[in-house]
Amino acid sequence: MKVTFPHMGHLWLVLKAALTGIGLEVVVPPPCTRRTLELGVRHAPESACLPLKVNLGNYLEAKELGADTIVMAGGVGPCRIGYYSQVQREILRDLGCAYEMVVFEPPDVHFNEVWDKIKYLNRRPWQDGVHGVVMAWLKACAVDALEQEVQRLRPREARTGLADAVFRRALQELDAAGSRKEVNRVVKEIKGELAALPLKPDVRVIRVGIVGEIYTVLEPLVNLDIEKRLGALGVEVVRGLFLSRWINDNLFKGLLPLPGHHPEKTAPPFLNHFVGGHGWESVGDTVTFARRGCDGVIQLAPLTCMPEIVAHSVMPAVQQATGIPVMTIYLDEQTGEAGLQTRLEAFVDMLRRQKGVRAG
Repeated sequence: MKVTFPHMGHLWLVLKAALTGIGLEVVVPPPCTRRTLELGVRHAPESACLPLKVNLGNYLEAKELGADTIVMAGGVGPCRIGYYSQVQREILRDLGCAYEMVVFEPPDVHFNEVWDKIKYLNRRPWQDGVHGVVMAWLKACAVDALEQEVQRLRPREARTGLADAVFRRALQELDAAGSRKEVNRVVKEIKGELAALPLKPDVRVIRVGIVGEIYTVLEPLVNLDIEKRLGALGVEVVRGLFLSRWINDNLFKGLLPLPGHHPEKTAPPFLNHFVGGHGWESVGDTVTFARRGCDGVIQLAPLTCMPEIVAHSVMPAVQQATGIPVMTIYLDEQTGEAGLQTRLEAFVDMLRRQKGVRAG
């Protein structure tokens, strides 16, 4: 059994640790590129949302590397991820790809089914599997901590790209780490290197929160590296959605002591209940960012994403109540870099005028 999975930002590092820990041979798909997107678009329904298309491209590229089993998350409720596996299974079958697909539905709804699938995949003693899960969690938290520091440094670094170069090396070292001690060592050393990077003198930045559907928020291919683009414009990006929060919310029901956002407390009265996907979080995080003094918010979503459309519909009320400007960007395979760059520059210029900060 050679197992693969879809990309979503740096999730590959976490899943690789967990699946290797239970004795599986893991085939990490190539990083998402235009080829990945083109493969998915070529074979997926035109009306399918963007994450489904990119995921399909991941599976086709992983097949070229010998993968024969897909592990992916399912879903319930209004978000269309609940039928990704069915649609993708039929497409892959039509293309002659002999894939076995193991779908993990939300454990709070299908716990017994999830447990049976873990037992089916496990190839090692349970203590090894527990070690793999612990390592996956530690690596998720490490990646998130380092990524937040890179977000802070991008608009401040004297030479654009230095922080990202250090972060890329950190991912490689975290991937190779096999113990808590090694993970802690990597985090400490990389934070030291980031702290030593030369910074611009007397730079004044603006802070913009990123909210939206998790895949478009975390996957650089589909959001056209929006965080790097904003960093180059002198913007410090802040996010509420990170891998560790997603894992904690979906696998551990928020029981782990993570500092974070609580949409059930901040989204009302603008949005009083779960609407699927991350629509509730988008509204709640926007309110949180306004309270924390951010200068603006950008909402990212796949084109036709219903939960984010619901969130988008109440954003004017959030803006009026909190005073924070919000720009919504819907993404699909037709989204162009030039158009996105123009919108970002205009939005940042508006925020600078409001705050009275000149471009650095």
